[in-house]
Amino acid sequence: MSTVVSVRGLRMSYGKREVLRGVDLEVRRGETVALLGPNGAGKTTTVEILEGFRHRAGGEVEVLGEDPSRGGEDWRARVGVVLQDWRDHPRWRVATLIDHVAAHYPDPWDTGELLRALGLGGQAASKVGQLSGGQRRRLDVALGIVGRPELLFLDEPTTGFDPEARREFHELIANLDTTIMLTTHDLAEAEKLADRIAVLLEGRIAVFGTPDELARAVQAPSLVRWRDGSEQTAQPSELAWKLHQKYGGPVPDLEIRRPTLEESYLNLVERSAA
Repeated sequence: MSTVVSVRGLRMSYGKREVLRGVDLEVRRGETVALLGPNGAGKTTTVEILEGFRHRAGGEVEVLGEDPSRGGEDWRARVGVVLQDWRDHPRWRVATLIDHVAAHYPDPWDTGELLRALGLGGQAASKVGQLSGGQRRRLDVALGIVGRPELLFLDEPTTGFDPEARREFHELIANLDTTIMLTTHDLAEAEKLADRIAVLLEGRIAVFGTPDELARAVQAPSLVRWRDGSEQTAQPSELAWKLHQKYGGPVPDLEIRRPTLEESYLNLVERSAA
């Protein structure tokens, strides 16, 4: 599987504040990678550098075979971008806006086909300002993919969504046939959408892998309870065996509670902040 994004030792500072301190990252063609981290971790800065919107302080970056800081119009036509919050074009008709953007690409989607694919067929003649939050986000995606990009960036795609709109948007993203890199601070969203998850903490990638690999890498201690006490441990099976030997048989009222992935992730964030 070919590499679409390659990042080595990425650094970025704002004045004296170092935001990125040597980020290493790789995205393979056809996969969805989530860049996860708390607010202020540097997720948006990283993506803006990869999109070519911000110049880095140091490190090596290659996106679709080119340095994004020097990418020309042909390169940009291969990249789709959905920003965190767009509030422009309220008076444009939906189909007219997509037609306008599509005219800048060599092989764009047909506007009607694209609107139907994204569940916006009934809003083609509506003004952008009349759309609901979920519909507006679908339009954002339509504008991001109208040029058939090889790589799509989604920055905090469901911020402010209600649960139903978030579920519908997740279904939409899961059905897109392209390489996707998304930023989020929502672990459940990353786990649902991504093939691999990179956790950005203190300016570096703390852990990177599939959701299962992430769970093993960041697992918080398990809680072992029994009739005479309780203990947190990273080796619950070993503790249970020792208790079994101590009691000479079944451990009375034994309960082992392993942490969820969310609990483990929050434990990792708290450790980094300490």
